[in-house]
Amino acid sequence: MQYWLMKSEPDVFSIDDLKARPGKTEHWDGVRNFQARNFMQAMRRGDLAFFYHSSCPEPGVAGVVEIVREAYPDFSAWDPKSAYRDARSRPDKPVWYMVDVRYKRKLKRLVPLAELRENRALARMRLLARGNRLSIMPVTPEEWKAILEMELS
Repeated sequence: MQYWLMKSEPDVFSIDDLKARPGKTEHWDGVRNFQARNFMQAMRRGDLAFFYHSSCPEPGVAGVVEIVREAYPDFSAWDPKSAYRDARSRPDKPVWYMVDVRYKRKLKRLVPLAELRENRALARMRLLARGNRLSIMPVTPEEWKAILEMELS
């Protein structure tokens, strides 16, 4: 099993929005960064990811989701009404992909970015690297464990 972190702006799509979806499941679309897309293509069914609230007053890890469908073409890329439209991507030659995620649980408390930065066990975490703007990234088993422990403190 692999671990991931997936960012979303809570005013656009939050952990609570995911929980409210039918089957607590939704596709994770709109990723328009090649490195993040490649990470998504590496996701496997059963992998777990932290749901991270970004670009908000208190960014941080809000919950846990499970990957329930592996990467498939992101149809929002060829939808002329979508904010994520990309003319380079076509149904017969997709450029962008998405996965389906299912809500597992909210953390007992939001683990804020400020606390993540203070934890020495996370010093090498990709999320905390200077200049990192990726919306999807891998998380090591050690980082996963450290964040789950922080939830309880």
